[in-house]
Amino acid sequence: MIRTTVVGSYPFPGWLEFASKNLDKFGAADIEELIEDAVIAAIHDQVSAGLDTITDGEQTRLDFNLSFYGYIHGIRANETETRKFGPAAHDQRGKHDIVAELKAPNGLGVVKEFLRLKKVAPAGPTLKASVPGPYTLSGRLLPNAMYRDRYAITEALLPIVSKELESLVAAGCKEITVDEPSMSCYAYKEDTKRFLDIFNRTVSPIVGKCRLSTHMCFGNFKGRPVGYRSIKPMLPDFLNLKVDEIHIEMANREFAEIELLKVFAEKMNVAVGIIDVKNYYIETPKDVVDRIRKCLQYVPAEKLSVAPDCGLSQTARWAARQKLVNLVKGTQMVNKELRG
Repeated sequence: MIRTTVVGSYPFPGWLEFASKNLDKFGAADIEELIEDAVIAAIHDQVSAGLDTITDGEQTRLDFNLSFYGYIHGIRANETETRKFGPAAHDQRGKHDIVAELKAPNGLGVVKEFLRLKKVAPAGPTLKASVPGPYTLSGRLLPNAMYRDRYAITEALLPIVSKELESLVAAGCKEITVDEPSMSCYAYKEDTKRFLDIFNRTVSPIVGKCRLSTHMCFGNFKGRPVGYRSIKPMLPDFLNLKVDEIHIEMANREFAEIELLKVFAEKMNVAVGIIDVKNYYIETPKDVVDRIRKCLQYVPAEKLSVAPDCGLSQTARWAARQKLVNLVKGTQMVNKELRG
């Protein structure tokens, strides 16, 4: 009754990180083999844990946004804007100058990722693809005379993202998550009605054509949040997002504002983050049971999915693996209770 899922990313194997820093030593076929092996490893861990829904672990993606910038024409890296030393923070993420009209004639690469996942995944789990939304994708691009602010950049990226979503559906993808953590991070200070309009226009071509979800969190670069961590500023506007499911982090926030999930559940399914990806405490199956019971006070079982708070890319693989195993064990215990 209660589904187990993940947001998208999974830790890179250590050998993949090493290889990615030494790509000049590999040929094109070697690199494709490296990627496929990494995807197989990510699938193995998710399937072994028993998840209902899996991804490719985003094993081809660098630093969430930055890998997508490799597909976008009209930009170049801006090294002067990046802080390189000191405690890790979001201002150490690379920025890019816009030097021409923003285009992505070959898409954003997500269709190729999905087809690879489809090729190597076993039968059984649902296969999910995730795509960053245009507002979040705009975050590391610097405005210029052509695109005067972040919203202008967002509008230029919106049709690119929409086209990628349409291509995913055409490729047979049945479940898609549009990640817009920047919207939830900045809901406290930006126009949430404007966010709603941007999101709904982005996904409009695929509404009703797949299981569509969105991921709202408060940031996870180097395991650190970036935004004001409150759901309340999202309301009531985010209740009108055109999605089948909304994913909201709870574990890292000690389930603060969990009562607000009730209004989301009246409009859509809710995937609750009950596993803390920023903490190396390994949740036990009993912890999972207790947390699900807490969620069931506000979200009916038939509308509830459970997952980690965010992607697992910033969590060590040994911890990520055990957290997923225990997530599934605890959920199975609750499902058994619900079935009587």
